[in-house]
Amino acid sequence: MTTPTISLQNLCKSFGDVKAVADVSFDVYPGEIFGLLGPNGAGKTTTIRMMLDIFRPDTGDVRIFGDKLNEAAKNRIGYLPEERGLYRDLKLEPTLIFLATLKGLSESTARKKLQGWLQRLDLWEHRQKKIQDLSRGMQQKAQIIATLVHDPDLIVVDEPFSGLDPVNTRLIKDIMQEQRQAGKTIIMSTHQMYQVEALCNRIVLIDQGRSVLYGEVEQIKHDFAAHAVVVEGQGDFRGLPGVVEMRRENGAWHMALAPGVGTQEVLRALVKREDVIVHRFELAQPSLEDIFVTIVQGETAHA
Repeated sequence: MTTPTISLQNLCKSFGDVKAVADVSFDVYPGEIFGLLGPNGAGKTTTIRMMLDIFRPDTGDVRIFGDKLNEAAKNRIGYLPEERGLYRDLKLEPTLIFLATLKGLSESTARKKLQGWLQRLDLWEHRQKKIQDLSRGMQQKAQIIATLVHDPDLIVVDEPFSGLDPVNTRLIKDIMQEQRQAGKTIIMSTHQMYQVEALCNRIVLIDQGRSVLYGEVEQIKHDFAAHAVVVEGQGDFRGLPGVVEMRRENGAWHMALAPGVGTQEVLRALVKREDVIVHRFELAQPSLEDIFVTIVQGETAHA
């Protein structure tokens, strides 16, 4: 059986009286893009920082490449944090060369590797500009280059599409797919659920510091099929009991249901409304966004 690139078991971390991570476990394997999801304040960033030995867990176990993280293993990791960290008053190319040398590359090797990345991400003509003079999207692409230039085996990206236009978003998605096909392990943390659906094999959802959903994306969507309906008709569909979120798409209402709420309950509530005419009512495969809202609101209700 393939050894996981990352194995986290029962991680816990507190800061004073605040329990940032209460119980998080998951494995990530070579050749997959893995989604690390959760609402703001759920414990995702703290989990990443424990994974990368920036924070030490209070309890629990972290294994990277099958062992405790050491300095040699750190050079096999590329990390794109949500809080950007480039030196704004320095020029782009020398900054990226410096960051690459911190990951074990010689200056000459870093310069050679950078040329291809700078050209591909359309930054070659801007390589002697100060980073503060680059657009937000250019700075994001520069951070991505810093994450990938040393050819890491483990890639951890937090909100990788932040500040990117659709053309560059597609380019970064293509690059991530190429890295996956090359056998690299990728962990992606983002609030853009449609990107997770497009890219990720498996996910973990962290809420209130705990792993509350973990598995293959398609299996999770199948398991939650009874928790989403599509309704078409006339009248006011708002305020239905058991519906935690609804959105309008192409004239139809897509409704996410709370855990334990049956579709027949929603249908009965609709039929009782004198000002509502139902033309269509059917089960729908929920989006990851629907599932995210259902789980998180359900967890909040039981907190």
